[in-house]
Order: sequence, then C-alpha cells, then structure tokens
Amino acid sequence: MGKIGITTTIPVEVILAAGETPVDLNNIFITDPNPGELVKRAEEKGLPRNLCSWVKGIYSVLLDNPDIERVIAVTEGDCANTVAMLDLLKSAGIKTIPFSFPYSRTEEGVNSAIASLEKRFGVKRHKTEEMKIRLDEVRKKALIVDELTYKDNKATGLENHLALICCSDFEGDPDKYEVKMDNLIAEIKKRPKAKKRFRIGYCGVPAIFSDLYEFLEKRGASVVFNEMQRQFAMPFKTSSIVEQYMKYTYPYTYTTRIEDIREQAKIRKMDGIIHYIQSFCHHQIYDRALRESLELPSLTLEGDKPGSLKEQTCIRLESFLEMLSL
Repeated sequence: MGKIGITTTIPVEVILAAGETPVDLNNIFITDPNPGELVKRAEEKGLPRNLCSWVKGIYSVLLDNPDIERVIAVTEGDCANTVAMLDLLKSAGIKTIPFSFPYSRTEEGVNSAIASLEKRFGVKRHKTEEMKIRLDEVRKKALIVDELTYKDNKATGLENHLALICCSDFEGDPDKYEVKMDNLIAEIKKRPKAKKRFRIGYCGVPAIFSDLYEFLEKRGASVVFNEMQRQFAMPFKTSSIVEQYMKYTYPYTYTTRIEDIREQAKIRKMDGIIHYIQSFCHHQIYDRALRESLELPSLTLEGDKPGSLKEQTCIRLESFLEMLSL
C-alpha cells in the first residue's frame, strides 16, 4: 500500500478500493508540532508571503515526506492556487494527479470525474461502490458525534470538528478510525449535558487558529455546527457514489452552501454565525453574499498564519458574544 496525498476531500473511496492509503495533507500540516515553521520554510524556498498559508504548509509537508508517493490535487472546486502548486510539485519531482469537481454539478460531469480517477488507479466502479457502503458505516459514527454536539449538548465543538474533518482520509485506516469513533462516542455519552449560553454556527474553511474552539467554550459558547467539516462526512443518504458527490456542497457554488447553512441553522437553533476566511483565499469573495443571505447575527474572522488567536481577534469575538447576549 502506498501513501497518496490529497489536498482536500475527494472520492476517497477510489483510493481505498485500490488498496492505497489516503493522507490529507492539510491535517498533517496543521497538526505538526510547529506548523508556523513549515510556512516559514516554504517562504524561504521562494513561495510568496501573500499566498495562503495552507498552500505553503502543504508544500513543506510534501518536501518533508518522501514516502507520500503521489498527490491528488483538486484543480477545480477548491483552492484557486492548486494548478500553480501542481507545477511546483512537479518541478520538485513529486508525482501529481489532477482531479476536478465539475462546475456544472451534473450527473454526467461528476460521473466522468470519478471514472477518470478510477482509471488512474485501476479500480472498477463496483469496487468503488462497495467501498462507499463500507465508509458510510464509518461516517455514521462521526455523525453521531455531531448529533451529540447539537442535540445532546455533550460533545464539544472541537470534538465535533475533529471527528468530522478526519473523514477526509479516515486517518489512513477506516477500520481504526471507526474504533476511535466508537470509543469517543462511548466516552461522550457518559457526560452530563453541558449548559451553554450561545449556540454558534461555524462556516467556511477550517480555521488556522489553534485555540478558537477552546476560547469560545470558556465563554459559554458552543459551536454546534461546523459547516464544511460536516460536509466531509457526507451527511446525507445516497444510493451511489455519483449521487454522493453531487450532494457534497463544498466544491460547487456558494448558493448550495447557503441552502445547507440555512437549513442547519433552524435545526440546530443557532444564535449566531462565525464565518472564517483565510487570508489570500478566493473564498473571501463569498463573505458578503453569505452574510447577507443568512438571517442570523454574524461575525467574519480572517486568519493568516497558524497559531493562537491574536488579541484583536479575541476582542472581536468577545464583543460578538456580548452582542448576542443583549
């Protein structure tokens, strides 16, 4: 089994059906003991300062991990800088595989994209579908953690975030990840229900801050909705791999995301929304449209490099929570 790096959630069923090990490069970067050093080293190698830190972090991770044999990079439906990063990786001798979520979001387009990936790995569609059925069972466990967050008020926002976001690669081993979720669920269920003053929805790409969830929890705010992380766990019933990745909102237009956020805001009884945007990311364009489309108080947070919350950001968060209490 070889390690296959991925730059975001893709049809991981294909990789696993091929007997390979998926590795979400974002998770490797942000859980590094010193992610800021990875960003710094990428800049020292010539990557510009006004480039998303996630891209720079991924670049350094790949240079540090020669055991990651190939990289699947999403060239449509994710980061606008991915195409340029592919060229950089090629020049560094790293084998790359482009993958695109079709802008049209049609059954034909999604089917073609998945079929192309299957051809690359020599996987037949029935094997992909068999793996989907298996992964659906593992995803259900992560979604139980989600329910324990917003229904039972027992799981924390951080536990919710981690359980869902790791469904991008299941930490390389779905069986072990399922056991990990089973143990986490059993531990959470023993807890009493937490009493929180505010129910917060988190929207946007995962934050580069290391202590956002803890900061909110200490001030009586519970993150009961992690938008994109939840999408990584495929929170919908589907009968085929194509239908699954058509319902997956992240790679497509922001209007599909807004529909999902609105629905979940009602279900989870959110008091307010925090919309996170990454510095130098094209997703910043959607911030105004997203906030204007939601009928909830909202706060936009921007992050650049990995690390703890800055004083100014803490003040803005505290002011937002104070406003919700009025």
